[in-house]
Amino acid sequence: MSLDSSTLYLVATLVAAMLGGMLLFFGRQERITALNWWGCAYLLGSVAVGLWTLAGPLLGEMLSLLFNAVGFVACGMVWTAARVFHGRRPNWAGLFLGAIAWIAAIMLLPAEMTPLRATIGAGIVALYAMLTAYELGTERRKSVQRRWPTVLIPLLHGFVLMLPIVLGDLLHADDKTFGASIWVTAFAVELVLYAVGTVFLIFMLVSERTVAAHKVAASCDPLTGLFNRRGFSEVTARMIEREAKAGRPVTVLIFDIDHFKSINDRFGHPAGDEVLKLFATVITNTLRITDLTGRIGGEEFASMLPCTLEEAMQAAERVREAFANCGVEVDETPVVTTVSIGVAGGPAGTEFDVLLAAADTALYQAKRGGRNRVQAAEEEPLSLEQGRKAAISGQASPSRVRNVVRSGVTMNMQSAQ
Repeated sequence: MSLDSSTLYLVATLVAAMLGGMLLFFGRQERITALNWWGCAYLLGSVAVGLWTLAGPLLGEMLSLLFNAVGFVACGMVWTAARVFHGRRPNWAGLFLGAIAWIAAIMLLPAEMTPLRATIGAGIVALYAMLTAYELGTERRKSVQRRWPTVLIPLLHGFVLMLPIVLGDLLHADDKTFGASIWVTAFAVELVLYAVGTVFLIFMLVSERTVAAHKVAASCDPLTGLFNRRGFSEVTARMIEREAKAGRPVTVLIFDIDHFKSINDRFGHPAGDEVLKLFATVITNTLRITDLTGRIGGEEFASMLPCTLEEAMQAAERVREAFANCGVEVDETPVVTTVSIGVAGGPAGTEFDVLLAAADTALYQAKRGGRNRVQAAEEEPLSLEQGRKAAISGQASPSRVRNVVRSGVTMNMQSAQ
C-alpha cells in the first residue's frame, strides 16, 4: 500500500487549520496571549503547506518558493509563542529572519542548486525547532522541567526534517528522485503527528500553569503575599518531617499586632491593610530565607524556624524591634506599631498543632504582660503521643495533658476569634 504525499500534505493542511482555529478560540476565551500566537502560527502554517501542495504547480516554481517563506514565518511564530508563554517579549527580528534567509537563498542560488536550497530550508525549520525546545527547556519551574516531551518533540521534529536532507546530500547527491522517495512521505506523516502532538503539549502546559495558579491562590494570602493558614500548615508539616529525620528541633512564633482594631477605627481599613503589608515585609526582611511565615488570622501571623528556642527568641526580638521602629504616619499622625510575640519550641518531630497551641498560650501571656514583648512558652510542649504516654504513666499533670491532646480545639477557638 502506497501513500500519496500530496494527499498527506492536504491532510496536514486541514489538521493545522483546525488546530489553529481551536487554539485561537481558547486563547481569546482564556485571555492567554501565547495561545493566540500558537493559533496564528498554525493557521499561517496551514496556508503555507496548502499553497505549496495545491497551488504550487499553478503559481510557478519561483512564486511557489517565495510563498514558502510564509511557512518559515509560521515556524518563527511557534518559537515566539514559547517565549511569550514564559513571560518573554517577542523577538521580531528572529521572527522574520528565517523567511528573509530563505528569500535570499532562492534569489542568490541558481536553480540547479535545488538540493542546497532544500538543505537551507530544512536547516531554518530545524533551527526554529531547537529554539522552541530551548525556550521550553529554560523554564525555571521544576514541574515544567520534568515535562521532557515539551523539549523532546520539537527536537525530534527538527531531526526528522534534517535526516533525509543530510542523507540525500551525503549519499544520493546525484539522485534527482530522492525528493520523491519515501522520506517525503515519512515527513508528511510526521508533520501531521507533530501538529497534533504539539497542540497536546501546549494544552498540557496551559493546564499545568492554571493548576499551579489555583494552588498558589489557595495557599497564599492575597494581601500580604505570605502563606495563608492552609498553605502554612502544609509547608510546616514538610519542614517538621525533614528536620525530624535529621534530629533537629523546630520553633514556632506567633505574632499579634497590638491594638490593631484601634488602627482600623481611627484611620480606616485601607490604613490597616497597609500596616499588615508593612508587618509582612518586616518579617520577610528580618527572618532568614529558610524560615517559613504565614498569615493565620486577621492580624495574627506565624513563623516556623528550624532552630532552637533560644535562637528563635533572638529572631523574635529582632522582628519586634524592627516593627516598633518603623515610624508609620497616616495623614501626618504617628501610628504606634508594636507586636506581641509568643514562642514555643519542641524536640524533633513535635506536631505543628502542639507547637502552635503552646506558642498561642505564650502569646496571650505576652499580651497580658503589657504587650510589645516576646514571651516563651513556660513548658516544653509534648507531642500528642508523648502526652498520651505521660497521662498513662502519671508523669504529666492532667491539665497539661488535656491542653496537648485538645490543642486542635484550642487552635479552632483562636481562629474563630
